[in-house]
Amino acid sequence: MIDAAVFQAKGIGKSYPGVRANDGVSFTVAPGEIHALLGENGAGKSTLVKMIYGLVRPDDGEMVLNGQPHHPADPRAARAAGVAMVFQHFSLFDALTVAENIALGMENPPPRRELSDRIAQVSQDFGLPLNPARRVVTLSAGERQRVEIIRCLLQNPRLLIMDEPTSVLTPQEAELLFATLRKLADQGTAILYISHKLEEIRTHCDRATILRGGRVVDSCDPREHSARTLAAMMVGGEMRPIDRSGRQAGDVLLQVRALSQPAPTAEGTALKSVALTLRAGEILGIGGVAGNGQDELLAALSGEIRSAPGTILLEGADLSRHGPEARRSAGLLAAPEDRLGHAAVPDFSLTDNTLLTAGARKGLVRKGMIDRAAARAFAEAVIRAFDVRTPGPGTAAKALSGGNLQKFVIGREVMQAPRVLVVNQPTWGVDAGAAAAVRQSLLDLARSGAGVIVISQDLDELLELSDRFCALNEGRLSAPRPTDGLTLDQIGLMLGGAHGMEVAHL
Repeated sequence: MIDAAVFQAKGIGKSYPGVRANDGVSFTVAPGEIHALLGENGAGKSTLVKMIYGLVRPDDGEMVLNGQPHHPADPRAARAAGVAMVFQHFSLFDALTVAENIALGMENPPPRRELSDRIAQVSQDFGLPLNPARRVVTLSAGERQRVEIIRCLLQNPRLLIMDEPTSVLTPQEAELLFATLRKLADQGTAILYISHKLEEIRTHCDRATILRGGRVVDSCDPREHSARTLAAMMVGGEMRPIDRSGRQAGDVLLQVRALSQPAPTAEGTALKSVALTLRAGEILGIGGVAGNGQDELLAALSGEIRSAPGTILLEGADLSRHGPEARRSAGLLAAPEDRLGHAAVPDFSLTDNTLLTAGARKGLVRKGMIDRAAARAFAEAVIRAFDVRTPGPGTAAKALSGGNLQKFVIGREVMQAPRVLVVNQPTWGVDAGAAAAVRQSLLDLARSGAGVIVISQDLDELLELSDRFCALNEGRLSAPRPTDGLTLDQIGLMLGGAHGMEVAHL
């Protein structure tokens, strides 16, 4: 197997100030193998694949690709050697079209019309439809992920690295992707696959290497183990189930009445007479296929988009014309889907990123003056409470792994004790242990008397967390249904619009 290996890592090590990201990592990926890298957030997975792709240089150890030493100076050299990578955080230019973004990742792109035809054909073959002419700024997170995936597949790589590729795909899209990956593997492509979805790993991966604290701690055939066993390997012990007890629905906190908004862009989704009611102690789950109005609904609730008077009421107070800061002060907080760029400024430190939403509510800004000590203390409190793996609050947001930044963003909002919290994709790219902790924090927040709205494409997550479920389809919200007894088949019909498009007025 070693002689036939597409890729080998031999004692790879990488250190940053205060952190040993990788320590003597060794593993092998064979031709035609879908090989999983498993580990908690901060275990060293992203650093490792960045070294393979030429974004980071190892401090020690050796890499071998197709029998030759592999030490790419940059991603261009890695691509020339036959390595392609789908990133967890999108590397796309918003102002450019899908075709223009894909052309930037090619050494010798074909003429634009030919490239557009190839994109359309590949996206159709993979079941991930894309319009090559659309500007990226108009795409949902799920659609942006499709751009990343198709850009890689057009390169016909020998080694394909995928970092959380299904995190914002629907179950149907994910199944189509895996069918394609298996075809690629059957043709001899080696696939290095990072995901926190353990059932996904068990079903589709041939081999798994488990990292903990930057070191390889185990290797196995994931098909021979349960998801709970794999999670225990990752964290070094058993995980406790989340606690849903002790919650009761109380008084009405949030009312949304006939909320209609035009599409913010030509490719966006208009909201059409959306209505809902949220009570204290309740978690309302909202599911939907990417691009059906999730971002628009969160923007309307957060105040980024203002609505007609009388459409959004918090404890009877009309906030419809209020902006984000006024809504936060009143107790209506939100955490958007795009954590790096929307929920956090990449180059800002974690301390400075607390100021984005907690300045007034936590007293970090008084009479126009920033209390740096208070901001740092709040950032440190979030880091401790949510186990954010980082050297400290002075670290830039972009330096954190995706899962650790997600924990920080959710923690920053939860620890402001909101009356209502709206979150979109709360556990996107978060490992099993961290996902359980994030979900528990939302349950605990509801237990304290807050109301929580969870917008997610993870149906298992919605069923685990929510008391009631609504489906968002083409900007319309279905009537809520209790999640107890609700099946995935029923939810699938609701997501597809087969619920009569009745609007929730409860």
